[in-house]
Amino acid sequence: MTDVTSTSSRAPRRPPAADREPLAEPGAGLPTPFAEAVLDLVERIPPGRAMAYGDVAAVLGTGGARAVGTVMARFGSGVPWHRVVRSDGSPPRGHEAEALRRHRREGTPLAAAGTRLDLAAARWWPGDEPSAPAR
Repeated sequence: MTDVTSTSSRAPRRPPAADREPLAEPGAGLPTPFAEAVLDLVERIPPGRAMAYGDVAAVLGTGGARAVGTVMARFGSGVPWHRVVRSDGSPPRGHEAEALRRHRREGTPLAAAGTRLDLAAARWWPGDEPSAPAR
């Protein structure tokens, strides 16, 4: 019988929760510098364009898609939240209808079914011309 209580020799993928940087200042509920950086970048995404959660993390050089998603869920209501999508172009869960309505209004390229973005055409990176049409 296999001993399921033995520990793996692999290093943990993420630090324990106590060792992670919080997304909000303790006790204040205010965004941390990481959260502020996420929100600042999202504010720069022009209408008709989008970034995946992982794209935001890659540009910032820290965090990951889930950390960006957590920031957006907690603090994103004041920025164009609908312009940050899942890696397959799907809008944020629970907000699909509203996000797609906003994308249609902005002329964001959608995939054939119209239920997600054509992220290859809509993806934006800092340095792209804001007025350039979606690729």
